[in-house]
Amino acid sequence: MLNRRAILASALVVLVPLATPAYSQTGKLTVVASFSILADIVQNIGGDRIALTTLVKSGGDSHVYAPTPSDAKTVSDAKLVISNGLKFEGWMKRLMQSAQSKATLVEASMGIKGRNAKTETHGHKHGHDHASVDPHAWQAVGNVKVYVTNIRDALIKADEAGKAVYEANATRYLNELDLLDAEIKTTVAKIPESSRKIITSHDAFGYFQDAYGLKFIAPRGVSTESEASAKDVARIIQQIKREKITAVFIENVSDPRLIQQISAETGARIGGALFSDSLSLADGLAPTYIAMMQHNVKLISEALTPKV
Repeated sequence: MLNRRAILASALVVLVPLATPAYSQTGKLTVVASFSILADIVQNIGGDRIALTTLVKSGGDSHVYAPTPSDAKTVSDAKLVISNGLKFEGWMKRLMQSAQSKATLVEASMGIKGRNAKTETHGHKHGHDHASVDPHAWQAVGNVKVYVTNIRDALIKADEAGKAVYEANATRYLNELDLLDAEIKTTVAKIPESSRKIITSHDAFGYFQDAYGLKFIAPRGVSTESEASAKDVARIIQQIKREKITAVFIENVSDPRLIQQISAETGARIGGALFSDSLSLADGLAPTYIAMMQHNVKLISEALTPKV
């Protein structure tokens, strides 16, 4: 009997770390990122030392995402779970609790002061979790540099042996972000100031507006869950006509019908699809964060710069 008990005790000792492994079968740190844009940033810093899983895949909408049973297992098996924060993933803490995950939860936006959505997003108020704060901080490159330092530090804390790798990767990526930031500012500077007004179907670009001097107008608030009222649409149509706005844009996670209606009623042309809350697939126009920002500013510039 004693031998059987000893064998069972030994089996439990083996099973406990397997339930919440710090490293994958290949010896890599197990990391989870909440959505595709954040995952790309994490991968740039973690490199080959991490085994990364993304919950909301490219093309998915984190605003309305419903976690699956497999997501619960994913966060339960992880050493580190990285979220955006600023109340973007209203479902994350519930997922972690239901999965009884022992993983460390890190908010990449820690230290960033969120924009007040109620006062800075045309007065819209909605009942979803992040109604009082605009969570789309990644739309300003300067904020993503904060993400990088937070993610770097979290990876080092979880995997001290990889410190030199994480620091080198973060330094390289920060330099790339500096170049991106300068590129966006140079491109926007070439757009006539009178033309720097944009209509979008999802109010996700407030941080871009503040950082780069463009004005984004949306007939709804910061969530893709909310519907525009007839009054909202009428107000936007009047504003387009009054301010002679020439282009409107759709977001890759939004229903395009509203923008199509506004375009038809004002004559403003649809400038294309901007990427707001999700990357494209690997073979698409915005497979990485840097490519996404370059695509967006190029599309905006082409639509707003007068043709010679």
